[in-house]
Amino acid sequence: METTDPRPTSPTGADEAEFINVARSGDAGRFALLTERYRRELLVHCYRMLASYEDAQDLTQETFLRAWAKRESFQGRASLRTWLYRIATNACLDFLEKRRDRTPVPIELQGAGGTGTEVLYLQPWPDSQPEDPHERAVAKETVELAFIIAVQHMPARQRAVLILRDVLGWPAQQTADTLELTLASANSALQRARATMRDHLPDGRLDWSAPSKHGLSPEERRLVSAYVRAHETLDIDGLTALLRSDLRFAMPPDPGVWVGREETVQGWIDGGFGGGDYTDWKCRTTTANGQPAVAMYLRRPGSPTYEPFAMDVLRLEDGLVAEIITFGSAVFEWFGLPPHLEPS
Repeated sequence: METTDPRPTSPTGADEAEFINVARSGDAGRFALLTERYRRELLVHCYRMLASYEDAQDLTQETFLRAWAKRESFQGRASLRTWLYRIATNACLDFLEKRRDRTPVPIELQGAGGTGTEVLYLQPWPDSQPEDPHERAVAKETVELAFIIAVQHMPARQRAVLILRDVLGWPAQQTADTLELTLASANSALQRARATMRDHLPDGRLDWSAPSKHGLSPEERRLVSAYVRAHETLDIDGLTALLRSDLRFAMPPDPGVWVGREETVQGWIDGGFGGGDYTDWKCRTTTANGQPAVAMYLRRPGSPTYEPFAMDVLRLEDGLVAEIITFGSAVFEWFGLPPHLEPS
């Protein structure tokens, strides 16, 4: 569990004393230097709340604007980090109050029959940004897509309670005060949020808090390499063999969830994979949300280079691919991926 200054009050430290001086002087340059160190962790906090990397960037910037506007209200009774998290949380809640489209929508489950829900505004979290002192927090299981998606199925304040309590490790009273709830209401919201998490996690996951790990195992790396090789060589049978029989596949923001290995692969073939203009592929591997990701580039007939096409974020389970969430090529820039690839 990530812990971020859980104490409701703390002695005024050097950062807090300097910030109070900044507030009194109105020195915008010093304010920026002092608060910028928290940008990365506030960004991931907003991402957990919103499931959208672009929205998280906007709300992180909004957090700093609000902090500047409210700088004189900071008294040092809590740490600067705690104060900024409070502002970020409430900025996200205000955003969610206005954006009613930021909730999962009901969809038909293609291939399996029945209905389910989908987070159409979901975007990937780019792991490949430079390391910083708080990168360990970002690498935890609480940015996995399964966690991010499950969190979206609860009301905004329940979402905030769960993240503040179970991810950041805040005490119950501090969480209640931040969200302007009674202690009893905050505790009740946490219990309902935990129940929602259990209902929406992938089958076989008893709890969202899985042991953290760093990087892929050798077996997982071999699986991802085989996935890349099957795509590049158009080996449909080999690709199919890498997928679980109950594979789930989605392409947000396009609606639709496909369930089933054969149904999904057939959908790819019907969409053109392996024929016509969709035969010349190159892939690059990266990580998103602490999961393996494959960036696919396509060279169409007559084109001198391979152009960005899509990114598959994979959930691996028991030596096979259990879920694929595909994002458009606009996300490549967030991961520092090349704008095109030359033929080798």
